[in-house]
Amino acid sequence: MTTLGVDALEELLPHRYPFLLVDRVKVVEPGRRVTGYKRVTGNEWWAERHAASSAGQAEMPHALVLEALAQTSGALVRDLLDGAGHAMAYFMGAQRVRFRAPALPGSELQLDLSLVQWKRGICRAHGVASVEGRVVVSAELTTVVRATG
Repeated sequence: MTTLGVDALEELLPHRYPFLLVDRVKVVEPGRRVTGYKRVTGNEWWAERHAASSAGQAEMPHALVLEALAQTSGALVRDLLDGAGHAMAYFMGAQRVRFRAPALPGSELQLDLSLVQWKRGICRAHGVASVEGRVVVSAELTTVVRATG
């Protein structure tokens, strides 16, 4: 099983700190399934604002959990490129999005993605973000892959 750290993810994704929302990704089945991980902490940029507006209880906004799933999908397409050189993955859209439970500081977010379809540089995947088996966000994601110069 291959594990991609922050450096490998930065080569694939256009995001950098503080908006890189995935700590590491394990390639479970190349081109078929990946699992990303994000340690949710209370000292991130969103936590201070969110805690102030919600009576002191900080939780990772669901939109950022969805973004973490989208970033993890970039690692899924990495093995679909057949050695096509340098490419960049871009999130295009989400369908059937369901926001369920909160992701609280101190927990580890698990981001599971499975390939649904790969056609002409467009990846469709099913994603589930969970904390200790409890679903936080689920969605069908679309990612496009483009060659970089």
